[in-house]
Amino acid sequence: MSLTFAIIKPDAVANGHTGKIIDRIIQEKFIIRGLKQVKMTQTVAEAFYEVHRERPFFSDLTRFMSSGKSIVLVLEKENAVNAWRELIGATNPLQADANTIRKLFAENMSKNAVHGSDSAENAQKEIAFFFTNQDIITNG
Repeated sequence: MSLTFAIIKPDAVANGHTGKIIDRIIQEKFIIRGLKQVKMTQTVAEAFYEVHRERPFFSDLTRFMSSGKSIVLVLEKENAVNAWRELIGATNPLQADANTIRKLFAENMSKNAVHGSDSAENAQKEIAFFFTNQDIITNG
């Protein structure tokens, strides 16, 4: 079993999709080891997405991520990073496979409902950004 990091982004929260997404996570046999509602400031969003600072979409991304509430999660499953990325689908919902979270709940490429770590190494960093060890339930 391994861990990955997920965010239910402000668009999905504002559109009332949080429960449906969490239900889908559970249906797909992920174990939720940590869950918090957060409201990122612009500064926090910039720090979290620092790796994208030089990209042209950085300002829009951080402004969007600080525009409303998000849900951050620690998920556990066999091969968790790949399993989560498969479940969420392509970044562009028009290219996402049927029945993926982004196909079902994303508005467009920018407001794409969820975030998922792209590697086990980044999952560890992203988990540590929002969660302490005490926040993560490792048994039960």
